[in-house]
Amino acid sequence: MKLWEKGTKLDKEIEKFTIGNDYLADQELVEYDCIASIAHAKMLFKIGILKKSEVKKLEKELNAIIALNKKGKFALKQEDEDAHTKIENHLTLKLGALGEKIHTARSRNDQVLAALRLYSRDKLLDLRKKTALLIDALKKLAARNKNVKMPGYTHMRKAMPSSVSLWSGAFAESFGNTIKMLEFVSDFINQSPMGTAAGYGAPLEIDRKFTASLLKFGKIIENPLYAQNSRGKIESLILFAMSYITMDINKLATDLLLFSTEEFGYVKLPDKLVTGSSIMPHKKNPDALELLRAKSAVVDSYLFQIIGIAKSLPSGYNRDLQLTKEPLINGFKTTEECITVMILVISKISFDRERCEKAMTKELYATEEVYKLVKKGVPFREAYRIIGKKFVD
Repeated sequence: MKLWEKGTKLDKEIEKFTIGNDYLADQELVEYDCIASIAHAKMLFKIGILKKSEVKKLEKELNAIIALNKKGKFALKQEDEDAHTKIENHLTLKLGALGEKIHTARSRNDQVLAALRLYSRDKLLDLRKKTALLIDALKKLAARNKNVKMPGYTHMRKAMPSSVSLWSGAFAESFGNTIKMLEFVSDFINQSPMGTAAGYGAPLEIDRKFTASLLKFGKIIENPLYAQNSRGKIESLILFAMSYITMDINKLATDLLLFSTEEFGYVKLPDKLVTGSSIMPHKKNPDALELLRAKSAVVDSYLFQIIGIAKSLPSGYNRDLQLTKEPLINGFKTTEECITVMILVISKISFDRERCEKAMTKELYATEEVYKLVKKGVPFREAYRIIGKKFVD
């Protein structure tokens, strides 16, 4: 039964179209919807709507749903419409009229806002932990290749001396800054929308701060309409942070693809990390790195989807916002997968010291020669011209 049904039947094509993939996305939110529902039930007891015994029954059954979901035994189907409907129908089936009381002073609108923020809070923490592991892998790569020199490049041409440590350290520092961005986003979204209902509150004296404290939100969203207007903005901010991660992974993959070519030979990719060709028996293809490079664009596309959907909407909830859930959830999955694979790559590759140092040709030291003259009192620009003449064809 649909939560909004009032005795009329919806056209099947309209039902299928309006539900879309929402029930699939909501599978990720089942646990968080239950956690928020438990907090909401405790708040309803605090204001006298529910009895203590009723809260205990609801909490027991909601925890049972969480357990079933973890075992894959609470699968959402298209006819369930979304997680909120499936959960409330389950509670009503198990607890009768008590199951119908849980929706007091809330809407599916603030339910999904709460579930998404709780879900995102956990996922952002996971990304921070995984990014820290990637930083550790890069530092270990530098340690394994201590004092290995290699050319530094600008404009895809040899520029100045570099090293494996300098190269890997640049990515480690960048990912470190990205962790700070993830921390900021986590703090930014840590505001409770519970009790804002459909954007205009509920005609009941509720304790929103109590619910927020139970869910460990840092504060409540004061303006209920802003809670709805924040949809799309919050998701795009999170995806923007994820795009920072995949942007660095893109550059890291691009460098490794270049450095592992036969022409460069700086990096060796073990056989476990490469695939082959169906026609050329000698090929060892770095498919994983190429896909890591491409996944950056995929994450960007999720960001642009959400911005495109949300930017032209009027205030309040609009059904368009349903379509912002799937890109967010897919963004988390894709980014986490990319970090996991890149950690594996970084932990398994090796640098060829001989090939790297053989590439340290004399032009890399041209700027150093300029500064030797500068130290002797020659004006920089004159020194630049003197050394530059040595490299004119």
